[in-house]
Amino acid sequence: MREISQYLSIAAFVILIISWFVFLGLFAFRRRPATAPDSKRAPRSFAGLAVQAIGFGVVWGFQREPLLSPLFEGQFALNIILQVLAVFLMTSSVWLTMSAVRELGKQFALQARLIEGHELITSGVYRIVRHPIYTAMFGMLLATAFVMSHWIALIVGVCLFLIGTRIRTASEDRLLSDAFGAEFAAWKKKVPGLVPFAKW
Repeated sequence: MREISQYLSIAAFVILIISWFVFLGLFAFRRRPATAPDSKRAPRSFAGLAVQAIGFGVVWGFQREPLLSPLFEGQFALNIILQVLAVFLMTSSVWLTMSAVRELGKQFALQARLIEGHELITSGVYRIVRHPIYTAMFGMLLATAFVMSHWIALIVGVCLFLIGTRIRTASEDRLLSDAFGAEFAAWKKKVPGLVPFAKW
């Protein structure tokens, strides 16, 4: 059990590094469509992004010793489950991000905003979750923590990320609600915000 756990930890770590390069590359090297002028912005959303970033910093900064040891000392069976879950979260997060960026097209931006001629995107992955990029970021944070972080860093990082995400989603939802009214309200009632298929 210990050897299987160690091999899986090594494999998950390698996949994690590759997944992070692909995940970040989807933003850095994406094909940028023609932009459109902004019609409305929500500068407060950057505060949420900063809190999310601190959550990631905690997860990356406070690693287990020795690195790739189980999240809870001696719990090799649990570690095997967590490493398999981490790989699932990584691959799902990359797919979610790729799909969401493609659906958004020129409407994608780091800051919550509306552009001229803004459309309410409810197709593709937006049929199962309203904020799939934040869902993907959360998946990458959890995967990173399962592979290499101290359990305290996992708890603190998750709390910070969720606070930052709440700030950002509130800003985005307010913009969309003002712009699309009943159409947005119906979509919000039907589709969960962060966790696909969760109705709470």
